Amino acid sequence: MKQSGPQTTAPLAERMRPQQIKDFIGQEHLLGKDKILSRLLSQQHIPSLILWGPPGTGKTTLARILARSTDADFVFFSAVLSGVKEIREIVAQATERKNSEHKATILFVDEIHRFNKSQQDGFLPHVESGLLTLIGATTENPSFQVIAPLLSRCRVLVLNPLTPENLRAIAERTLTDRENGLGSLQLHFEERALEHLIAMTDGDARNLLNSLEIIASFCDSSSCAEVTMAMVEEAIQRRSLRYDADGEEHYNLISALHKSLRDSDPDGALYWLVRMLVAGEEPLYIARRLIRFASEDIGIADSQALVIALQAREGYHILGSPEGELALAQATVYLATAPKSNAVYMAYNQVKRTIEETGTLPVPLHIRNAPTKLMKQLGYGKDYRYAHDQDEGLADQEHLPDELKGRTFYNPTNRGYEAIVKDRLHKWKQILAERRRENSR
Repeated sequence: MKQSGPQTTAPLAERMRPQQIKDFIGQEHLLGKDKILSRLLSQQHIPSLILWGPPGTGKTTLARILARSTDADFVFFSAVLSGVKEIREIVAQATERKNSEHKATILFVDEIHRFNKSQQDGFLPHVESGLLTLIGATTENPSFQVIAPLLSRCRVLVLNPLTPENLRAIAERTLTDRENGLGSLQLHFEERALEHLIAMTDGDARNLLNSLEIIASFCDSSSCAEVTMAMVEEAIQRRSLRYDADGEEHYNLISALHKSLRDSDPDGALYWLVRMLVAGEEPLYIARRLIRFASEDIGIADSQALVIALQAREGYHILGSPEGELALAQATVYLATAPKSNAVYMAYNQVKRTIEETGTLPVPLHIRNAPTKLMKQLGYGKDYRYAHDQDEGLADQEHLPDELKGRTFYNPTNRGYEAIVKDRLHKWKQILAERRRENSR
């Protein structure tokens, strides 16, 4: 690399890591005016936090900036490389620091979801006492990966994948920064090559910067100044067909896949799936679309469809490419050949429209919980009928607000398992109607 200075040997992603919040790009929903992180930074008071988001979205960078804003001692802790012994050492150091220097300790735990229960329990009393301010970073849903007592003591902040505009800004800053970036190489990207690079990094700044570093190494050895599509494809090992992950062709192909699935055509669906994969589409994006399709266009007609789609995503997540792509193909064929129904989708949208029209109607008193004496006196839970104590396990009582009494939102089809559900609901309605007639005699 044609650069000099003490930081030259550090990876580009580390050299370009923002040191101040004004240099941070993305996460405007957290850092915009009057948003939560902006408020915390201005107050210089940082509570325990869980930063949840995909790789390369700024979790570690934000943690360091937050720690620096409070003049606290920042301790980096890897859940992959450390255990209970290291936790005890950190607690001892934090105690000494608090007693001798009156200085707080912010403990950043990378990949906190990899900690087992006993390791997380080790943090709990020290987070409760305030000795440690915990900032955990995770790519997994903390509701399932972080123990409830620890989670309840942390604010969970969700980081989003960086937008193409965010990634372009990071790339342009890197290409012009002579001190820490690649400015000394004076690289110029073909527009199509830069767009392809941004599309393939899928909202991940680290991925983008690592790819830029590889491209720079090509140019450093060949003294090139123009970065072409071929160079980008070589660097990221993904070929670009006539496909733009943010343009018309992207939407054309995903539309073709979706409609082939809806029309129960496994051959067409497989063709468009593979077209997208070969063109360089992010497989996890396709997996998300399959999961959406399973609920929107199949629903209860085959409730196993959602399970298959979720397992396909997990299978790809474990195996990666190319092995994991077969799991997506399996799910695609299953979804294409499953019975179709959009009844759940239509019911959901109808309920949303009804709520927009009627507002927040009160919960009927008889199905409210009544944990206190006062609430019982006010009629909460009065006349509630426990279904398991009723004949056929059916309780004849209204569950919608009074203003919507008798409304039907879900109308099942005669396809697949939903036909069984339709018959079951019809039978239950007949039983309840007969019961009412008998009670009225």
